[in-house]
Amino acid sequence: MNPQYAIADTSALFSPGLVFYKDLIRHNISEAVRIAGSTGRLRPHVKTHKTREIVRMQMEAGIKKHKCATLAEAEMLAQCDVPDIFLAYNMVGPNCGRLTKLMKAYPNSRFSVTVDHPAGAKVLSAAMAAAGEEAEVVIDLDVGQHRTGVPPGPEAVSLYEMIGQLPGLKPGGLQVYDGHNHQESLAERQAAVQKLLGPVLDLRLQLAKRGFQLPRMIVGGTPTFPVYAKLDLPGIECSPGTCVLNDHGYGTRFSDLAGFIPAALVLTRVVSRPTPTRVTMDLGTKAVASDPPAGKRCVLLDVPDHEPILQNEEHFVIETPAAERFRPGDEIYAMPTHICPTCALHRQAYVVESGILTEAWDIVARDRVLTI
Repeated sequence: MNPQYAIADTSALFSPGLVFYKDLIRHNISEAVRIAGSTGRLRPHVKTHKTREIVRMQMEAGIKKHKCATLAEAEMLAQCDVPDIFLAYNMVGPNCGRLTKLMKAYPNSRFSVTVDHPAGAKVLSAAMAAAGEEAEVVIDLDVGQHRTGVPPGPEAVSLYEMIGQLPGLKPGGLQVYDGHNHQESLAERQAAVQKLLGPVLDLRLQLAKRGFQLPRMIVGGTPTFPVYAKLDLPGIECSPGTCVLNDHGYGTRFSDLAGFIPAALVLTRVVSRPTPTRVTMDLGTKAVASDPPAGKRCVLLDVPDHEPILQNEEHFVIETPAAERFRPGDEIYAMPTHICPTCALHRQAYVVESGILTEAWDIVARDRVLTI
């Protein structure tokens, strides 16, 4: 195990416990700024960590624009006095009214939100107009993932023009999220981005010809971050998320992101050794994300030769020739394959700096509702 993860005294750390390494988080923030070229070209996504403290660390580094996916995340950002908050999610139902309440509660923050359909634009407009508010609206473009969005073309032009005419709404640019582009080869990712950008840039040019200010483009996630960062395009904002904490999944797949260091682990303890070759830990599916397939959800840093056998809500069982080393209560450090949903499973993260457990940070925005 890398000695930078060692904790001098774990007696106050309950397991399974999420651990953030503050020094490594600081390093990853600096690395993101370096890749982007400037803080002005960065709009990091808060969905990975969901904590006020990391937002404040990013702001101290000069990052003033942030991205989120829930109203609770947006409220948390506003509580941190973030001046520019992009809610990258279509508001539906009572969430439209919640957004207006959020805007009234935090007038010093500028809010923008996505839309991808005329019906959604009209409902959002009605809510904004009734509340006497105005929201910037970013068109969510479908560039290949087919999860949300409108294709870049005539339909997107019409929607953007509609937004400019509806009360309470103001055209605010384009979201170009390509979550389907996670090719391990950097060259393949570059080619994929170049292919999808053609229609997007054509759309932007058409909007400019119709009298709109050249729309900003909020682009990519973590895998395509280094690709977009190298593009010399006006108004581009890169929005990586995972890299602030990083994880085993991205860390082993993308060599061009090797400058980011995994900054979050889960400390687990042995609870049983049921057979001479088996070890059972308190690292169940309630402690580490289960969206990777079973057996691939984490890496045990200090158990080099092991085979995952089963995982339940509160147990993780492995087979290992080193089983005789372990006794109940022994500690094992696990690196999650997917850190974002792992964070959402924990109410707090223990914070380690220079090998010392110093404090605990609340994973505030794991909840769907804070106060609004």
